[in-house]
Amino acid sequence: MKTTQIAAQLFTLRDHCKTAADLATTLKKVRAIGYRAAQVSGVGPIPPEEIKRIADGEGIVICATHEGGGSICDTPQAVVDRLGKLGTKDTAYPFPHVPIATLDDVKRLAGQLDRAGDVLRRAGMRLSYHNHAHEFRKVEGKTVLQWLYDLTDSRNLLGEPDTYWVQTGGGDPVEWVQRLHGRLPILHLKDYKVGDDNKPIMCEVGNGNLNWPAIIRSAEISGCPWFIVEQDVCPADPFDSLKQSWNYLTTFIAER
Repeated sequence: MKTTQIAAQLFTLRDHCKTAADLATTLKKVRAIGYRAAQVSGVGPIPPEEIKRIADGEGIVICATHEGGGSICDTPQAVVDRLGKLGTKDTAYPFPHVPIATLDDVKRLAGQLDRAGDVLRRAGMRLSYHNHAHEFRKVEGKTVLQWLYDLTDSRNLLGEPDTYWVQTGGGDPVEWVQRLHGRLPILHLKDYKVGDDNKPIMCEVGNGNLNWPAIIRSAEISGCPWFIVEQDVCPADPFDSLKQSWNYLTTFIAER
């Protein structure tokens, strides 16, 4: 992993990305921390051309996005057009927009994702799946997440595993990174620890219990080009949380 492969997920900074002026200020701070890439998600209603202009001006590469589940499945060509305006080829399905309670539900969603992913692939783009904990519920002997990957063409649906949510769901982040070998354009990095109330806490990379040397090494072997830091909830200033994660990851790189 190189420092140029580490990106910031703008969903972490969503309260600071509501207007074009906010976004410009935010990306300037992100670049000052050291990040040279960002994933666009959670920003305000800013035209994609304006987002790209601002990112280019601050020296930030737009490495990927999250698009709405309905948009991806119902209007994939519109997603292709938006990604083109943003200058990126990667997006991810962020959260189920339809039920995934039964195997039939999962099969329907898999079919929608496969068709949408085919549209993106033919346009030179890639669709990935971002998991939370609920995809680790088992349905007829396998987790929902495994069904989704098994029921789709590996060229049409790739993986954006989220290390915290894999752990929360009872999975092994290292194993899932290895399982998605060759199907892993994006990895979401967030750490996991347990609080005094015995409940899991999302935290900065390096401040929790996950085995980061093994996770990152496995992702490198699996061919992952983008390591994206995301923290849905931060204890205080989200810029400070992104800085803590950056400092840990760059130290790790230096030590290797």
